[in-house]
Amino acid sequence: MAYTTIDKPSDYFNTVTYTGDMVDGDGTGHTQSITGVGFQPNWVWHKGRSGARTHILVDSVRGTSSYNWLITNSSSPEITANDNGAIKSIDSNGITLENGADSSSKSNNAGKNGETYVFWNWLAGGSASSNEDGSITSTVSASTDAGFSIVSWTGSGSAATIGHGLGATPKCIIVKNRTDNVNWFLYNHSVITAGASNKSFMTLNTTDTLGTNGSATTFTSVSSTTFGVGTDNIINGSSDNMIAYVFAEKKGYSKFGSYTGNGNADGTFVYTGFKPAWVMVKNTETSSNNWVMIDNKRLGYNVDNNRIYADLSNAEDTTDVIDIVSNGFKHRFTGGTSNGSGDKFIYMCFAENPFVTSTGVPATAR
Repeated sequence: MAYTTIDKPSDYFNTVTYTGDMVDGDGTGHTQSITGVGFQPNWVWHKGRSGARTHILVDSVRGTSSYNWLITNSSSPEITANDNGAIKSIDSNGITLENGADSSSKSNNAGKNGETYVFWNWLAGGSASSNEDGSITSTVSASTDAGFSIVSWTGSGSAATIGHGLGATPKCIIVKNRTDNVNWFLYNHSVITAGASNKSFMTLNTTDTLGTNGSATTFTSVSSTTFGVGTDNIINGSSDNMIAYVFAEKKGYSKFGSYTGNGNADGTFVYTGFKPAWVMVKNTETSSNNWVMIDNKRLGYNVDNNRIYADLSNAEDTTDVIDIVSNGFKHRFTGGTSNGSGDKFIYMCFAENPFVTSTGVPATAR
């Protein structure tokens, strides 16, 4: 039995850090090109580290010709202007940033001189194509190797199915209505509530606990070809532009699950089967706890792994949270954001290295 289907995870996911060098206030627009991804990404999630900067999410399906960025720390619809620094283009090995027009503080979000930033990159399937597996035709960029697709469609406001192109049942789906000011939707297979079928969900831009919808107006089904959406505006607004980031698990590369915290510095160990490169966790039971994001490229070694909050614009937090080890992650923080005693958490995780490659080479801890 193979240990992994992906020996080099950085071919499909990679984190890049950089320091901004754009200067504001001289009446001239500036750009800054950042390289080092190793591939042309299809989904880019960008965040300022040293300052309180908004998240910027762009993808190749929506395109960047009009900037077209989404914000996880807000329910706002898609932004189609550059008034405070944005991603101008997705390039063959990274991204190009651009500051806003001719006034001060117009590069804060993306490349302000001297500030530090991070962006996370995923490879999907390159150019998008039409998918007619569902009752609504979708536009899809899908990598069956990586188990990741980007899916866009026009909402109907009625129960429907949407083709995702993965050929495997998704374990996690993130959806945003691009047109309306409504919350983000996140489905994780491991927290289905008894009697609620597939309708349990979280909101990525809030600290809310697990939500369920027994009337099936939100999320209705998931299969190897489609996912089902109901009538709710959060997931299928009538005539609204919708986008989804859809993930199936791949052994040795990605894992989407849950764990129970113990509130102890000798915290819960989460087995993933690989050495993590990126982890996001959320408390599903206790409110006022943020979405915690940790990666292997920002400053830190065990136990000093810095965190960013997906639902806040805050600067990077240097609180010690987890150890990244060869086959998972070990909690070292006692608080409710990631290890509250008796609380259930969901997580998303992508690999730096498989625990053991297909040729038998083992990973090591940090």
